Amino acid sequence: MRANPLLATVALGGIAAALIYGLVLAYTPTSQPLQGQIEAREYNVSSKVAGRVDQVMVRRGDAVNAGDLLFSIDSPELNAKLVQASGALQSAQAIQQEADNGARKQQIAAAREQWLKAKAAAELAKTTYDRVENLYQNGVVARQKRDEAYTQWQAAKYTEQAAKAMFDMAQEGARSEQKVAAAGNAKRAEGAVQEVNAVLADSQMRAPKTGEITEVLLQPGELAGSGFPVVTLIDMQDSWAIFQVREDALKQFHQGDTKQLRIPALGKSFEFKVSYISALGDFATWRATESGHDFDMRTFEVELRPSAPIADLRAGMTVLLDGAE
Repeated sequence: MRANPLLATVALGGIAAALIYGLVLAYTPTSQPLQGQIEAREYNVSSKVAGRVDQVMVRRGDAVNAGDLLFSIDSPELNAKLVQASGALQSAQAIQQEADNGARKQQIAAAREQWLKAKAAAELAKTTYDRVENLYQNGVVARQKRDEAYTQWQAAKYTEQAAKAMFDMAQEGARSEQKVAAAGNAKRAEGAVQEVNAVLADSQMRAPKTGEITEVLLQPGELAGSGFPVVTLIDMQDSWAIFQVREDALKQFHQGDTKQLRIPALGKSFEFKVSYISALGDFATWRATESGHDFDMRTFEVELRPSAPIADLRAGMTVLLDGAE
């Protein structure tokens, strides 16, 4: 009978110890890992050209290198503008060449013949006037006849001077101002052609970076607006881990710190470096009544970048910071 009280005492002591241990565990704070995810740089590839999608050379999941052709846009309107601009350029270049070359040989020869003809007429008018002047001095002809001969000589002389000026102008060609204006018009037309060619080149869109195709939003035959993305490309070489951290836990993150982050999908931990810390908007504020604190706490976004490239890393993977406070 004496063993029963002893056993009861031992049993009560065991129960008390279990209760005490349970209370200690209940009130001991546990360390939960901080959870974030992997993000990567994404590029929405679009064209300045509005038109119909002609070809799409990629599918989702395709790996592409920078410069690979992704898709092309067909724009008949731009092709027509190129024809117009090319025609205007040819016309402007022809006018410039004409200004630089001056008059044709036949025009110069015709101007010279006109000058020689006027010169001969002026010499004849001078000879006629001299004869009439002698007769007038001798009283044979009236003064009226002498004045008429003099006027004809002067008119023939001025006609010769005008013909000589036309001949000289034909030899000299266009004025310097005309040459400059013609050259300017040619350059303007050339710029118009280059502008259309630049836009047409943008209708053949190439990969801006090496990466992987994640979305193909339009297919051949569909209309694409100017600036509307046709293909989405992700660059996993430019990736990072992102965490949403409450203000009271922010003390464990400092710019430039290194952290060991566990990636469950890869079954390993990797070294990351804190690269960016920024407060989120008011929508992410922890209110005092909800958190049990006596003041509101902001939520901060913490970005960490891998110290070395990580094989098989994918956007959206979960990352864990063990031992977070």
